[in-house]
Amino acid sequence: MSKDHNEQSAWIELLNQLELEDREKMTDKQKRIAAAALDIFSEKGYAAASTNEIAKKAGVAEGTIFRHYKTKKDLLFSILSPLMTKLLAPFVLRDLQQIVDTPHDSYAQFVMAVLKNRHDFFIKHKQAIRLLIQEIPFHEELREEFIKTVTEQLFYRAQLVVERSKADKELLDLPSHAILRFTITNVVGFLLVRHLFLPNGPWEDDETELERTVQLIMHGVAAPQAKPE
Repeated sequence: MSKDHNEQSAWIELLNQLELEDREKMTDKQKRIAAAALDIFSEKGYAAASTNEIAKKAGVAEGTIFRHYKTKKDLLFSILSPLMTKLLAPFVLRDLQQIVDTPHDSYAQFVMAVLKNRHDFFIKHKQAIRLLIQEIPFHEELREEFIKTVTEQLFYRAQLVVERSKADKELLDLPSHAILRFTITNVVGFLLVRHLFLPNGPWEDDETELERTVQLIMHGVAAPQAKPE
């Protein structure tokens, strides 16, 4: 079985996880077009991808694409909008809400739970995440939708975890939103570098890398200062 067939099958499986109402709106040809477009967009970027190439990969005539989608941008948005609001966002929110709402013995334990969960998520949905990261900066509608469906719904609840850890004297007495932003930046940064930017870098085993990342978030990189005698 060819690599292209495997990738297209993976995308169709991903699209099949959309809610029944959304699946019923898509014909078999539309699913193949969407799967091919997702693959090519994620590999080459929206600007460099051509509808002719997408049509060939989907096994349809190029005119078939334009019978369903007026423009290439309509094709991109028809894929990313439901993918983000109906698939990625619920996956993100469902798992993370459970983590946020589960009591943890320490802030480090909370960060590790989030990091492990998102690490697994990146492995399963690497191409979809790559496409979102590539296109969100250039499409304000997608950026606003992402902020609304993911960031705003989680940020407040995660701040409550920070507040509890501050009350337990685990964390510095800094604004909770600043501590949370620092945590998120380091978690997301690690995942992007590990899985997208430098996947073949000099990494150790996953467990070691995750534990080290949590350690750096909790303690930074400065060596402990010796106490004066």
